[in-house]
Amino acid sequence: MRKTLSVLHVRPGKSVAAPAERGFIFLTTANMENTSAETNVRDNDIFLSASHIVKRYAQHTALNDVSIEVPRGKVFGLLGPNGAGKTTLIRIINRITAPDSGTVCFNGHPFTAEDVSHIGYLPEERGLYKKMKVGEQAIYLARLKGMDEATARERLKEWFLKFDIMPWWNKKLEELSKGMQQKVQFVITVLHEPELLIFDEPFSGFDPVNAEMLKREILALRDKGHTILFSTHNMNSVEEICDNIALINHSQVVLSGNVQEVKQRFRTGLYEVYATAGQLLPQIGVFDLMEQSEVGGLTRYKLHKHDSISNSELVQAVAGMVEIRSFNELMPSMHDIFIKTVENTPS
Repeated sequence: MRKTLSVLHVRPGKSVAAPAERGFIFLTTANMENTSAETNVRDNDIFLSASHIVKRYAQHTALNDVSIEVPRGKVFGLLGPNGAGKTTLIRIINRITAPDSGTVCFNGHPFTAEDVSHIGYLPEERGLYKKMKVGEQAIYLARLKGMDEATARERLKEWFLKFDIMPWWNKKLEELSKGMQQKVQFVITVLHEPELLIFDEPFSGFDPVNAEMLKREILALRDKGHTILFSTHNMNSVEEICDNIALINHSQVVLSGNVQEVKQRFRTGLYEVYATAGQLLPQIGVFDLMEQSEVGGLTRYKLHKHDSISNSELVQAVAGMVEIRSFNELMPSMHDIFIKTVENTPS
């Protein structure tokens, strides 16, 4: 578990004796509802949808009635263990393979072959020509996507300078490290500025520094209005860049929604309090004291709040016994949610 919420939510009409310490922000439930409503308005603009997709191979069902909706201008995380069906769904969306049943809609209309030109696809299995020079290959692939050579060359130089791979322009791909090859293929994927970008395990082969750089570029593309479908096993990257997710397990969608809303569904009622003076004792019907330790001159308490108690009532009870320095709800991580959901999915 890790701290992800440093805001105290208070119901309207509740008077709260706020601790004097700095760092507290009070949001009313009404504010939370308005924020949620704004999120829903944005998310209702669906750019890509797959509805009731079924795909079978001999005796194996790869996808069983799978549906997802990808909001426009968002990063959508497609999650799941190995063999869950993520790559099969991505291949169907790219028209590499066809579903046995179900439909895919792109930008408000049934998906057609012409729509493929508006997609940039970075597959998990990279497919560049290893004997071909990097710059020559990049221009060739850009031309296949409809770009003229002058525009392709100009954009490539901008991206190559940004990724610090300009010295490799005249090198054969096989001379590059795996990470360098990854950078080249990422650039080729986004070069024609497609409306939809699909990244299948994009961080594979990257060291932490380059993975962080790639995250920044993915977020920058989202901020420019691109819609991004992103398949990964890395739950930390899901926390950092995904707006919405769908988790596939045993060929079915078992969890989906806005990332923050999903985390709200898995709240545990655990809180962390750092305090100075006083002694915190459990209160029957209010909270249980789970842990207590000394950290850097402060006393750390881990509490479990009873369901019938509001956050404002909890902080009032705590503030009556100790001098609060910080008060945080311990929200579950996406890693915790992933493990719990997968383990509890019937096979």
